[in-house]
Amino acid sequence: MKIFGIVGMSGSGKTELLVKLIPELTARGVEVSTIKHTHHQVEIDIPGKDSYRHRHAGAKQVMVASAGRWSLVRELRDVPEPPLHELIEKLEPVDLLLVEGFKRESHDKLEVFRHDHEQELLAPDDDNILAVAGDGPIDGLTVPLIDLNDVPAIADFILAHTGLDKS
Repeated sequence: MKIFGIVGMSGSGKTELLVKLIPELTARGVEVSTIKHTHHQVEIDIPGKDSYRHRHAGAKQVMVASAGRWSLVRELRDVPEPPLHELIEKLEPVDLLLVEGFKRESHDKLEVFRHDHEQELLAPDDDNILAVAGDGPIDGLTVPLIDLNDVPAIADFILAHTGLDKS
């Protein structure tokens, strides 16, 4: 399984890019999974639903299953957040795992950068950022710059880098 990250400061458009990139990649025959990191408290269950009640009653893990999908929620309770490699081990293998966030981890990444967000560019301080998807020229950039709106070009870059280019 190839792993490639999408990083950037909060509000830069990482998720927006991913929801455009995933169909582009799957249309090219690439099986994709994702992991998203957040600094917010994750609440997947709906208050009042059975699975929510199970978890809040103290269950360590709660699985909900139906004919269309299943989901497993694991309560950490006073256990530290697991590192990315431990989370990856829990996934079924696919062609490409796209990781949103986890910007401090050492996997290969593409940075999303927008000038109007007055954000700090991460690429100069992270050798694992191999390219930047941006909305305009960036002075002093030492990695390739790809137009943020050119999703096929971003997909081309990721597939070429990971060796998954099937053309």
